[in-house]
Amino acid sequence: MSVIPYFSVFLFHVCIVAGYMLGGAWNFLTPLVIFAVVPLLDIAFGRDSRNYSAEEYEELEHRISFRLVTVVYALVQLTIVVWGAWCIGAQPKPMFWWEMLGLAFSIGVVNGNGINFAHELLHKPTKFEQFCGKALLMSVSYMHFFIEHIRGHHVRIATPEDPASARRNESFYAFFPRTVIGSWKSAWELETTRLHKRNIPTLHWRNQMLWFAVLPVLCAVSLGLAFGWIAVAFFALQSCVAIQELEMINYVEHYGLTRRKLTNGRYENVTAAHSWEAREALTNTLLIKLQRHADHHINPIRRYQSLRVFDESPQMPTGYPGMMLMSLVPPLFFRVMNPRVDEHERRLAE
Repeated sequence: MSVIPYFSVFLFHVCIVAGYMLGGAWNFLTPLVIFAVVPLLDIAFGRDSRNYSAEEYEELEHRISFRLVTVVYALVQLTIVVWGAWCIGAQPKPMFWWEMLGLAFSIGVVNGNGINFAHELLHKPTKFEQFCGKALLMSVSYMHFFIEHIRGHHVRIATPEDPASARRNESFYAFFPRTVIGSWKSAWELETTRLHKRNIPTLHWRNQMLWFAVLPVLCAVSLGLAFGWIAVAFFALQSCVAIQELEMINYVEHYGLTRRKLTNGRYENVTAAHSWEAREALTNTLLIKLQRHADHHINPIRRYQSLRVFDESPQMPTGYPGMMLMSLVPPLFFRVMNPRVDEHERRLAE
């Protein structure tokens, strides 16, 4: 029940800086650690299926120290983006183009996990936590996620109407454009509907989508003015990497799972059966228990440290980093996951 292990996520930022200081191919150190070393360590650390008692959960929910991890993460990510732009734009030491590419890619991969931290913060009721979450999303040019995820995905999870739920036999390469375009379109529609209910026109300063489009651009331009226009290219590249990483996670979280449509035309309530779980202890620590995803959908405002596991949730064969790599090879992904989808559906039918 200690908060200390969750601070280990900042070791990825240490890897970024260390790779830059060492130079050369070391600039690719961070993605190597995340996608090669971490999956192996996941096997070594094993799985954590522990659920706390009601009294322990109540205590965990109110510990301020766990909130500190997410707030500090927001500050560190904003700092690393500015630092990366400075390294590439101001050139305090000479860098080849491929070294700059490695640094931008490394920062983007880690900032993809930053969207996970933003996800945690945006679900919380305090304005300060939501502000920190939006700042994280601004740093990777994906601010519409705030609207679509909460008001769209959580309502339409595991249905054909949800752009963030992957369908059976849909490859990641087909899913990615569908979810990026569909999520943005959904966020725009949700926001305009909210405004129209208040008799506010679409093109109004209170339209959050307009701000969400402008703020990342202002951030990129500011970096360009401060460190040269190559810093804008850096900002765009690390944003693209972070977005792709987020959508790879979205892809595996609900792949092939569906909610039944009832006779009244509505879908059955969301249950633990509609999200894939991964109980790997290490990646659950590094991802602040995002892999206990079923409980998050059942209790969206529950804080990460007290998320539970459920026997009725289907289980992924490995943690998210391993699953993300697998998703890049569709025949392998389908061969591993489709039998698990079939088995899960058989269990539900019993």
